[in-house]
Amino acid sequence: MVAWHRTAVAAALMATAASLWAQAAPPAPVGQAADNSLQLRSSGGLQAQPAKAPVGQPAPAPAQQPAADPGAIRVLLAPELETTLVSQIVGRVSSLNASLGARVPKGMPLVTFDCSEPSARLQMAQAEHAGAKETLDVKTRLLALEAAGQSEVQLAAAAAEKANAAIRLSRAQIAQCTVIAPFAGRVVRVHVKPFQGVNAGSPLIEMVSEGALKVRLNAPSRILRTLREGAPFDVAIDETGKTYQAKVTAINGRVDAVAQTVELEGRIEGKNPELLGGMTGVARFKALP
Repeated sequence: MVAWHRTAVAAALMATAASLWAQAAPPAPVGQAADNSLQLRSSGGLQAQPAKAPVGQPAPAPAQQPAADPGAIRVLLAPELETTLVSQIVGRVSSLNASLGARVPKGMPLVTFDCSEPSARLQMAQAEHAGAKETLDVKTRLLALEAAGQSEVQLAAAAAEKANAAIRLSRAQIAQCTVIAPFAGRVVRVHVKPFQGVNAGSPLIEMVSEGALKVRLNAPSRILRTLREGAPFDVAIDETGKTYQAKVTAINGRVDAVAQTVELEGRIEGKNPELLGGMTGVARFKALP
């Protein structure tokens, strides 16, 4: 009886403690389970539901882009002279005296080819010319002694002239073995390497002249009402962040009927060593119609 009584008392105490614990716990907020609900994806992961925008609130307006300047015209800086030097013969590069960005004076040898064969042909032509000239001298003396005819002298003279022409041809070929700078400027691209074999017409070096740069632009054709050569305008270069004074130097004689533009060329005033060909910017004329 005593053991059964103790068991009953212990069970009653546990039931009372459980009831008191349930009353002390705070109730869950209404809708908390719905707000924290997670969806189970087929891949096995859980993803929270995205929050919805408040009802009735207008969507934010897109940022306004700045209005384009109607008086701004894109321009390109171009060198006064630019060229691509090509090989005039088939040969092997024996020396290369040019590098990217190097300044070269006018007449400087840039590329030299191996000219062993043209030099040998020149020596052969000189020997043939010496023999033909000697034959002509002999025929001329025999003609004076009436031992040779006039036709023989003429044939000997033609042979001597042919040999002389062969000498000039060989010298012209030897001159093509050296490529020189046609003007003072800078090297902007090198297409060959030392000891490389090239064919006739292969590009070797690209050059641009130094000094004042041309400003090229396509302006609206309506500007022709007031535009004249020598008209001033401002040029803002993107790469330097500076504005320069320029003048119109040439106006194209034809208008692009599709784009309704006319091609212009200008020249920036003063010396500006920081400017390079290929830079771009914006031109603004004093007054556009």
